[in-house]
Amino acid sequence: MATALLLSLFWNVGFAHASATLLLAEPYGHLGAFNATGHSAVYLSRVCAASPLTLRRCAPDEAGAVISRYKGIGGYDWIAIPLIPYLYAVNTVDDVPLYSDPKLVAFLRNQYRRQYLLEIAPDGTNGETPEGNWVQLAGSSYDRTIYGFNIETSEQQDDELIRQYNSHPNRARYKTLSSNCADFARQVINFYHPKALRRNFIVDMGIATPKQMAKSLVKYSVRHPELSSTSFVIPQVPGAGPRSTAVHGVIESVVKSKKYLLPLAAFHPIFAGSLAVAYFGGGRFDPAKHAMIMNAQHDLESPLNNARKRSYQAQLDLLMAREKRSVVGAPYEKDWHHLEAAAMPGLDDSGKPVLQLKVGARVVDVGVARSNILDDNKGSPLAQKLIAARLREELSSGAGARTTESDVVKDWTLLQNAMPEIPGQN
Repeated sequence: MATALLLSLFWNVGFAHASATLLLAEPYGHLGAFNATGHSAVYLSRVCAASPLTLRRCAPDEAGAVISRYKGIGGYDWIAIPLIPYLYAVNTVDDVPLYSDPKLVAFLRNQYRRQYLLEIAPDGTNGETPEGNWVQLAGSSYDRTIYGFNIETSEQQDDELIRQYNSHPNRARYKTLSSNCADFARQVINFYHPKALRRNFIVDMGIATPKQMAKSLVKYSVRHPELSSTSFVIPQVPGAGPRSTAVHGVIESVVKSKKYLLPLAAFHPIFAGSLAVAYFGGGRFDPAKHAMIMNAQHDLESPLNNARKRSYQAQLDLLMAREKRSVVGAPYEKDWHHLEAAAMPGLDDSGKPVLQLKVGARVVDVGVARSNILDDNKGSPLAQKLIAARLREELSSGAGARTTESDVVKDWTLLQNAMPEIPGQN
């Protein structure tokens, strides 16, 4: 059922024809503060992963794979991951956590690694979780907002790509300046549509960047309206971890960063000025501009407007204030952020993700996915607080551009189901 829903998602957003989709992922964490270029990958709707290192044609009920180049993972150049695990580190959309917690995300990633990725990311010397970039292979949507730019492909092209990538050596080729993730994405898209993606030798100094690849594909799609194409946003999963930040090109990173631009302006004003001219002359491209959002109903939808966002926020504040007054005793008076900080991740009897919280002398499992949050938790303040935390982030300042009304309604309905006999929302 979950796979069928995911396939309908890509059908509804314009993937009625098989396609290659360039994924532009925002930067995050400490690295993103210094290198804001983000990450590039390619989703192929009709090419699946027989293994992380082998491609095959998809069966009718399969959702395709994401293929990308990474640095320092098992000595390989490219790795292919099925779409759902790539985004969420689980195998079905029903098991995606409603609210991500750093410990839960690390747990889900490691569970997926142990089951599917030991060949390329084996256990450490004492059986511990290894360090390294393998964490980028699963659960990308917990760390990043992702923009998708898709374009039509043919069955014959898919078959030839599979043949070539399976027959050629898969050995590490990553080089930051000349053979990075954006270079790999450029090669894959250009395999289907030669010369569609190009480097920019002015605004990026000839270095391939994820943002430039997206800009190139958008321009190519405009020049070729006969090809079915669309663009969309996959929002970052709400959660306690840091949010990703805007993606930049090479010169744009300098122009928009005071830590780089001010020293340059002080010691090399002519060079700094030339960078600004290069950027404003051709480096501006906003992947989020006029972007539609991929919602939980597997369709594209406009972002939630500010007036509706404020209305939902006011209703949520009133509801949660009432619930707080009606429940007495620790830990229920604490908010979800306080509670989940002490929780431990785990799986229920069906293998679905849970957070384990200590309530008095008991350890309580709280389901965190739509498929299990109400199992044994209907009416539980813990489940209510988790859903409310998700809604608060969806409705928070700045989040409206990546939230849809139907998603908020879906989550509000889930909150109602967790709170029997509450008034409906207006």
